[in-house]
Amino acid sequence: MLEQLGVRVRSLREARGWTRAYLADRAGISLRFLADVEHGTGNVSVQRLWEVSQALGVSLSTVFAGLGERPSRGKLALVGLRGAGKSTVGAALAQALGWQFIEVDRQVEQAAGLRLGDLFEYHGAGRYRELERDVLANLLDAPGEMVLATGGSVVTALETWEILRRRSRTVWLHASPESHLARVEAQGDFRPMRGRADALTELKEILRVRGPLYAQAALTVETEGRMIAEVVAEAREWALRPA
Repeated sequence: MLEQLGVRVRSLREARGWTRAYLADRAGISLRFLADVEHGTGNVSVQRLWEVSQALGVSLSTVFAGLGERPSRGKLALVGLRGAGKSTVGAALAQALGWQFIEVDRQVEQAAGLRLGDLFEYHGAGRYRELERDVLANLLDAPGEMVLATGGSVVTALETWEILRRRSRTVWLHASPESHLARVEAQGDFRPMRGRADALTELKEILRVRGPLYAQAALTVETEGRMIAEVVAEAREWALRPA
């Protein structure tokens, strides 16, 4: 559990772009102590952990959520905003691992018998959330090893996100809002700009809100300025690491 706690604290810190020294200073603790916590060797007290959580701007429940449970090693779920590279990295990672690759939203479309746009238009976000939760539950119950590329907003469905973190190994593909926007436009998807005066500002706000939720993933992989092969290699090494 201490190792999981260390990963959680480090992910929350890195998601904010902070150095270890900066967080230690904000929390009023020593750099050595924070390093021990992040490495899973520091038996941190509740008081000290509260100080760290306050410095990070999250609650203790956010820091502790899901710790101590052992997710399935054969299910790995990629999370992140649209443009994070979940489909591209996911397909390459699954191939490198010899696992099955599944895009969750395509499974939702099959379950609904509708494309996502039509599903939202005719039945609303609530129906999408129900189908997303059911599809993920079925995939997590299914035999075999698989890499799942999830929808960008899955972390905002708190019940579904909790199930996903509890029953799979979650990886946040992290990048700047500017990179996310540039990537989807490079793919010919101009929806983020359509009808919006300042899509980048809106994207920054979405990431600000979702960032602490994404940071609850077991691993954060930085994709900014990196080749796909580098990202895949890091995620693969972690996925195969002994528990």
